[in-house]
Amino acid sequence: MIGAIHTPHVDWFSLSTILVLLGGSFLALLSAVLVPQSLRRTVSFLVAASATTGGLVTSIWLYVDSASGHRVVADAFYRDRWTALAQAILCATTLATALVGAEQIREHEPEFFALLLASAAGMTFFVGAANLMTMFLSLEWFSIALYVLCAIEYEKEGSLEAGLKYLVVGSFGSAALLFGSALVYGATSRIGFQEIAAAAGRHDLLLVLGLAMIVAGLSFKSSAAPFHMWTPDVYQGAPTTVTAFMSSATKVAAFALTVRILRTAFPQETHLWSWALAGIAVASLLIGNFAALVQRDVKRLLAYSSISHAGFILIGVASGTALGGRAVMYYLIPYSAMAFGSFAIVAARERELGEPVTMDNLAGFGWERPFLGVALWFFMFGFAGLPLGGGFVGKFYVLAAAYDHGWTWLVVVGVLATLVSLYYYLGVVRAIYMRGPALAVAGGSPPRDALTHVAVGAALVVSVASLFAVSPLITLAKHAASALPF
Repeated sequence: MIGAIHTPHVDWFSLSTILVLLGGSFLALLSAVLVPQSLRRTVSFLVAASATTGGLVTSIWLYVDSASGHRVVADAFYRDRWTALAQAILCATTLATALVGAEQIREHEPEFFALLLASAAGMTFFVGAANLMTMFLSLEWFSIALYVLCAIEYEKEGSLEAGLKYLVVGSFGSAALLFGSALVYGATSRIGFQEIAAAAGRHDLLLVLGLAMIVAGLSFKSSAAPFHMWTPDVYQGAPTTVTAFMSSATKVAAFALTVRILRTAFPQETHLWSWALAGIAVASLLIGNFAALVQRDVKRLLAYSSISHAGFILIGVASGTALGGRAVMYYLIPYSAMAFGSFAIVAARERELGEPVTMDNLAGFGWERPFLGVALWFFMFGFAGLPLGGGFVGKFYVLAAAYDHGWTWLVVVGVLATLVSLYYYLGVVRAIYMRGPALAVAGGSPPRDALTHVAVGAALVVSVASLFAVSPLITLAKHAASALPF
């Protein structure tokens, strides 16, 4: 007699955000073949907007309902507030991307929205991973969708080049992560994060090598130096709407998972990975800021800016404390809004000009498009850490975590990096306001871009409100970080 097959209990509600996004991806793809050509853009956009809104609602619901975090689905996935808050940020970013994509993506719209939702679903699964297998599979899930998104405008050489570069370099990052996971499994015979911590031997060489490769693999995804080499080229060549999504969502997913796996699976090696991440943070700050000084292409400038901000976020991760965990989660909220909003504005300018946006043809933009000009001004000041947005509090928070950890030298490096960044951030503001207006664009007034304005406006509200609503956001981050074993 064949024995009964025992299947694990599945907490479907804990997976609801992922399932909603996946269902939306499926429906968006169906619209490419079942909906008349004239309605495909509208239908696929409505599906994407509905799915991301539904995912945002379920994420908030999960945050409220998951005060006592635990593992579900055969201990493969975490249902806790850290996962839920990261999922909420990802869904909000995806919704904003759908708004911009509805106007900026001119071909293959259903495929774009399907891949966007599929990538977001993979990221929402990634941030809740509880073992090495779930981590790697969800990483590949959202990465493959991003590879295709980067090359979705395959008629353009730059888009194809970006997709190929991201595929090749991303494969190295994935390989490093997989090989590192194999070494950790070889050292502990466990794949669950908690089980790895319980079985790990202190200073086990195989475990340390595996940890180093996992950190390298995650650093590829977060664009941290010296694993950043793909970032400027891919950000520049990919469709700007895709770049906006990658610059914000990918960092949220990568850093949320990095904090979880280091604190949960490798607490016994904190003294090693904290110093390693501090070194990576310094390299990211130096390379990101100094390389940005000489950039004329605005997308490349923002790409190096994202590398610099990866360094700031890593300062919070490297501290290895509860304060550092709260700082990281708080930082990701205004940063994702500012990064997305900046690239969305570049996308609007790019559509208006019909060519890449540079510091030269950005001239006069603040007078031609007053709302977008003001928003870009606020985003640049927020990136620089000036007190016009949550970027100021975010930088102060991560530097406070480093100081609390006893790393005054790292605080000094962060402050000096901020001073260097003022040159190129203020240079963008100077370009849009203090230079003579550019020649009028052929074809009349700029496109209205109503949905893009809505998305940029939402990003601006989040960026500015995160300064004035510091206490509620810090409370959210504190409750989320309490789910981790600090």
